[in-house]
Amino acid sequence: MTQASHHTGTGSAQTDRLLEMYRRMRRIRRFEERASDLYKATEIPGFLHLSIGQEASAVGACWPLGPRDGITSTHRGHGHVLAKGLDSASMMAELMGKEAGTCHGRGGSMHIADPGLGIYGANGIVGAGLPIAAGVATAAKLRAAGDVVVAFFGDGAVAQGMFHEAVNLAAVWDLPVVFLCENNHYSEFSPEAEQHRAPLSARAAGYGIEYRHVDGNDVSAVAQTMTGIVARLRAGGGPVLLEAETYRWHGHYEGDPERYRPAEEVAAAKERDPLLVARRQLDAAAADAVDEEIDKEIEAAIDWARSLPEPAPETLHDYVSAPRLPVPEPAPLPADAEIFRSMDAVRLALEHELAADPSVFVAGIDVGAGGNVFGLTRGLAQAFPGRVRDTPISESAVVGTAVGAAMAGMKPVVEIMYMDFIGVCLDMLLNQAAKLRFMTGGRASMPLVVRTQFGAGRSSGSQHSQSLEAILAHIPGLTVVMPSNPADTYGLLRAAIQDPNPVVFVENRLQYGLKGPKPPADHLIPLGKAKVVREGTDITLVSWSRMVQDALAAAELLAGEGIGVEVIDLRTIAPLDRETVLASLAKTNRLVIAHEAVRDFGVGAELAAMAVDEGFWHLDAPVTRVAPPPVPAPYAPSLERVWLPSRDTIAETLRRIAAV
Repeated sequence: MTQASHHTGTGSAQTDRLLEMYRRMRRIRRFEERASDLYKATEIPGFLHLSIGQEASAVGACWPLGPRDGITSTHRGHGHVLAKGLDSASMMAELMGKEAGTCHGRGGSMHIADPGLGIYGANGIVGAGLPIAAGVATAAKLRAAGDVVVAFFGDGAVAQGMFHEAVNLAAVWDLPVVFLCENNHYSEFSPEAEQHRAPLSARAAGYGIEYRHVDGNDVSAVAQTMTGIVARLRAGGGPVLLEAETYRWHGHYEGDPERYRPAEEVAAAKERDPLLVARRQLDAAAADAVDEEIDKEIEAAIDWARSLPEPAPETLHDYVSAPRLPVPEPAPLPADAEIFRSMDAVRLALEHELAADPSVFVAGIDVGAGGNVFGLTRGLAQAFPGRVRDTPISESAVVGTAVGAAMAGMKPVVEIMYMDFIGVCLDMLLNQAAKLRFMTGGRASMPLVVRTQFGAGRSSGSQHSQSLEAILAHIPGLTVVMPSNPADTYGLLRAAIQDPNPVVFVENRLQYGLKGPKPPADHLIPLGKAKVVREGTDITLVSWSRMVQDALAAAELLAGEGIGVEVIDLRTIAPLDRETVLASLAKTNRLVIAHEAVRDFGVGAELAAMAVDEGFWHLDAPVTRVAPPPVPAPYAPSLERVWLPSRDTIAETLRRIAAV
């Protein structure tokens, strides 16, 4: 939306603009006031955080933005999304949890989004919108269309690591993003002075970016400042940190007893009411007419929302994941196929998708000029300039960039160097990538891949050896893939990049040198489908990743003893291919699971529960797991050998179960 499209046609252009700004602020104010009333009347469930008093910063910031420009918001985000152009009726329905709400009742007050309008999400996690904004800005820069992004955040978010990571990444990449701090001087219940020792001006200098300050209660001043900043960014300028000083009239949340600030302070702040500041420059009759118009609009929105149904119970599972296009299982590779390595499979899959789809880009720590710590991406940065990007050591910013870029229509493939480092950026997977499609009622598209690797057995120690797939598989909305051989690595990685859902693709570094037949360039493996890699009649043995090779070796040993072991390679951990496992169990009546992750609370436990629940009448022996004990991965080789399962420990378990 632009200034020019909102002139009323009477009076001076300046007066017309100010009257339109007043209309937008009044819409926010009335929406918030009525939301407060409805919350008290229990017509709005859940949490409610209002921005009454902060209307000028939202309206002024969004004033120079067009439909393609983006914003990210906060848990106090009603004003931002209304100022960007979202309609008040669908928003009110969303707050009431109605099916016709902006996000079909899946997001509520804190999670409203509409990427089609450039609204990339209000967010219940403090600071989380900042890395996402960097991702949206990355997409804008790669498209070179002159689009800009505004990341709204409060002064409390400055204490988050995500603030540092996002601003630093944006500075290093010269992204077209405005980091707009609505400084209302309180971080939840704590005054600003107790939260920070350095002003934002000093922080901006530390990042080497421009700092600006504006009166956040003067909508004209905010709009004028932002118009200049946005023009500079459209011309190729880098990020700006803008501080808009303002004040929230209500508590941190509705129902907040507000014991942390004196009533006199709030009363004094209300004397600088953004709406009154604007009204003093407007004709009273014109402003009154706007008030009446907006009051009718909001009451009509409430009446409409009240009349609507809530989501039907049978829609519970809607929007968790995007539908997958069917991919057939490829034909077996010919015996005389060329041989290649798993590390070649990763590079060739990335190269193929980068060449085939201009929306694909690769980013991560040392993936560009350095070619990855294992040399997997060597040469790709030169072959695809600007699309294979080195990042700072900032895992939250890396994954957050992928989230934002995916919502903005790109297909990012980002790398987390070691699987152990997933813990550093877990919010971006747990609360953003996995949930945003669901919480936005399907409005947010999330086609992204997070590549990472793990592998015990070479004394890498407890912080570089962990197999953490159970943590990720427990998060609804994430797809988790763990290939066991070079051809599957190639076919599954290509399928993951083409998939419309967030995929964590986990390689085993001890297999990078593993050799196997090279598939044709169009080779794809279906996600969510396990494969029987060895037929057998006596025991079903399920495994994944490198442990499949040990499982096959153990099955070969048992074959010499007259025991037929059917080996299943899960390939995809989540979603779990229950049908293939249960069909095999129905044939063999025995189930053993072998994995590299520690035994307790793992994927093996889920498979065992499935067998007992859905396959109980087929079982002739206990379901048994072969896995490391619940001990961190040891460094000393003597301890690691005892800790990690092997061909022989798997074979020993198979013999025991076969004898039952």
